[in-house]
Amino acid sequence: MGNKNMEIIINPSRSLWTGIVKRPVQDVTGLYKNVQDVLFEIKQNGREALKKYTLQFDGIYMENFEVTEEEFTKAKKQTNPDLKKAINKAAKNIEKFHSAQKTEYNKIETSHGITCWQKAVPIEKVGLYIPGGTAPLFSTVLMLAIPANVAGCRDIVLCTPPDKNGEIHPAILYASMVANVKKIFKIGGIQAIGAMAFGTNPVQKVNKIFGPGNRYVTAAKQLVSMNDVAIDMPAGPSEVMVVADNTAKTEFIAADLLSQAEHGIDSQVILITDSKDIAKKVIKEINIQIENIPRKKIAEESLKSSMIIVMKDIKETRALINEYAPEHLILSTANYHKLADKVINAGSVFLGNYTPESAGDYASGTNHTLPTNGWAKSYSGVNLDSFMKKITFQEISEKGLESIGPTIEIMAEAENLASHKNAVSIRLKDLKANKRRT
Repeated sequence: MGNKNMEIIINPSRSLWTGIVKRPVQDVTGLYKNVQDVLFEIKQNGREALKKYTLQFDGIYMENFEVTEEEFTKAKKQTNPDLKKAINKAAKNIEKFHSAQKTEYNKIETSHGITCWQKAVPIEKVGLYIPGGTAPLFSTVLMLAIPANVAGCRDIVLCTPPDKNGEIHPAILYASMVANVKKIFKIGGIQAIGAMAFGTNPVQKVNKIFGPGNRYVTAAKQLVSMNDVAIDMPAGPSEVMVVADNTAKTEFIAADLLSQAEHGIDSQVILITDSKDIAKKVIKEINIQIENIPRKKIAEESLKSSMIIVMKDIKETRALINEYAPEHLILSTANYHKLADKVINAGSVFLGNYTPESAGDYASGTNHTLPTNGWAKSYSGVNLDSFMKKITFQEISEKGLESIGPTIEIMAEAENLASHKNAVSIRLKDLKANKRRT
């Protein structure tokens, strides 16, 4: 079985950590050139290129890309009633959590006569990419569209690949209705990113693109972000790190590890524990559970680049967590709150034996679009601020300029920026002249 390759490492010295925190690497030779070629053709040939690549990559010729009212109505009928209830409940939690992130900004008088403030405004046009390959990620519709609506984004465009019949999975369309997305296009992969980045009939150009995807989608997002559009964050294969002691349940640990391993062959799962006995029991439990999952082969492949690390020192454990900077971090230890306080690099943290990572993926309310590949050291997961931008304002009175003006003049002169200095000096002279006249 593939999981026999899941390596157990005992008390690794720090010199070995570089290897431990290294993610699985795929050969990307030629990837960016191939993706760039497709993007260039979409930019040049527009709709015809979308048709060409949808046929080439998705195996279907599409004349009309936009989802119709009839298709929305049909999807509503086709979606299982229990799934509808689940989607509605998850949507409420996601909306509640993201609505609570709204912030009030106060006007601040930094010095007498100088008032500064900040205003958060929504990004006008956002594009959401929803993968539709091996799994229809309707949950990602909720995670992206709901905060976009809470933020007040004016135009929300969603792209997702069609199946061989030219249709979208009903649950994706139902989740879109719940999340108030009206413009949905049956376009996947590189061509979807290009369409949203450049504005390609029938898709309008957006200001920022959100959403996960395979390496082609990720490469396309990176390439268009250089000149055409903003993107949410760098993204890669999914990952989880579980930290467990003897208060954890080994069957829970195994289930959590497999829940990420089944995402894709390049996913990575890591268990840190203080006990060799727990490590052996978890492997035994993985052997049992893996036999019963439909995506067994994917999970087995993923486990080949995964590992169990036995660490005796809690300080070293904390340091390794922050060095790895996991997308998902599960703390199943007796003192998980104390340990959580020391976490500075992680996408999303799950505390205690009864908080599975799946909760964050679907329904607890937090966002599941998170930084991977160590990017949690510098990026946040998607949140309300991701869909906002902040504009600063300042207002200076005559007295305020008289007070701060000389400071600005001295600093501008020191930087050899004479016109910067003059923009202040000319006003100060005007104020002096006015005073003499009065």
